[in-house]
Amino acid sequence: MVFFIDDHRHIYGVEPICRVIPIAPSTYYAFKAQQADPELRSARARRDEVLSAEIKRVWEDNYCVYGVRKVWRELKREGFDVARCTVERLMRAEGLRGVVRGKKFKTTIPDELADRPLDLVERNFKAEAPNRLWVSDLTYVSTWRGFVYIAFVIDVFACRILGWRVSNSLRSDLALDALEQALWERDHEQHEELVHHSDRGVQYLSIRYTERLAKAGIEPSVGSRGDSYDNALAETIIGLYKTELINQRGPWKSLEQLELATLEWVWWFNHKRLLETNGYIPPAEYEEAFHSRNETHTLDAVLT
Repeated sequence: MVFFIDDHRHIYGVEPICRVIPIAPSTYYAFKAQQADPELRSARARRDEVLSAEIKRVWEDNYCVYGVRKVWRELKREGFDVARCTVERLMRAEGLRGVVRGKKFKTTIPDELADRPLDLVERNFKAEAPNRLWVSDLTYVSTWRGFVYIAFVIDVFACRILGWRVSNSLRSDLALDALEQALWERDHEQHEELVHHSDRGVQYLSIRYTERLAKAGIEPSVGSRGDSYDNALAETIIGLYKTELINQRGPWKSLEQLELATLEWVWWFNHKRLLETNGYIPPAEYEEAFHSRNETHTLDAVLT
């Protein structure tokens, strides 16, 4: 409204325009005075300006994917005393929105004839501690040079991504390389009670993959029903990857570009992204809190 008056005041004058719109001329002049001297603005207006800048910073620092709830949670973590409704109002005014997940994609080819392990998970994707249940899955991304395939290994306890690999070929080594990275990530930790769950893709039923699990002392588990819900948690993480990185930052030119972007996103996801299932705490921080509690309980038991 004010900008319209500014554009036409030299032709019609302020008061005649205000009579037609209608708006009180005093409102227009008060706004112009505040523009000339920001100190004349109300305390709320000045605070809104500061908060709007912080909200935009949080939104941009997190791949421009956070909606109102996560922006508000991150501001609270950083010490800002702000109401959720205020964040919602200011994000709407700035045109900032969270991303919405799209449809799922079929990423693995089941081998109906191959022997497969039992389903030890049965869609119960919960773990009482790290290294109790890992899930693995594959996805693909279209680039200017063709399809690129990505394998992930995720620890269910905190939804932390332990291993990932990118390749131009959908081969068994791709999944195996991601598993090797996960094993290296947890190099000094015990695997005796660990279950590895996947769908019925041929990459996960290959002899080399199952032998590597056996060598590491990991119990294999494969979904029995043959749909995405049998590996729902891995599907969820991959859905976030596609929504927050692939769809936001594309088009992708090459494997090298995608690999670097995936590296950055995985670090952000593990160390910065707020997950509702963790109580709006990043996966790495959630695991650290678990280990701190265990150390405290152990010390208390020794002292007792």
